[in-house]
Amino acid sequence: MSELVDVTDQNFEEVILRSDRLAILDFGAEWCGPCKKVHAILKELAPVWKDKVVMGEIDIANSPETPRKYGVLNIPQVLFFKNGQLVETVVGVLPKAKLEEKLKNHSA
Repeated sequence: MSELVDVTDQNFEEVILRSDRLAILDFGAEWCGPCKKVHAILKELAPVWKDKVVMGEIDIANSPETPRKYGVLNIPQVLFFKNGQLVETVVGVLPKAKLEEKLKNHSA
């Protein structure tokens, strides 16, 4: 799977929480400029990490339950899940190298 998975309130548990790999979820919205930057970085990283990480994106306007459940008030925001548990939250735009560093740390 080399693309970002389109995550919704309906498939969140199956795609993210039940993943047997590290799963990261990008919370954003169509109208959010900084979200597009994060999305582009993750889209670049997805093919490289496809064997170790499930990468998804969720539109907070179309799927409001998941962001509410995890207290996502600001976007862009990337949540890292391991074995169904939230292990890290990143708010704002991080450089590609920093995101890769976090992927390495959590997927080890």
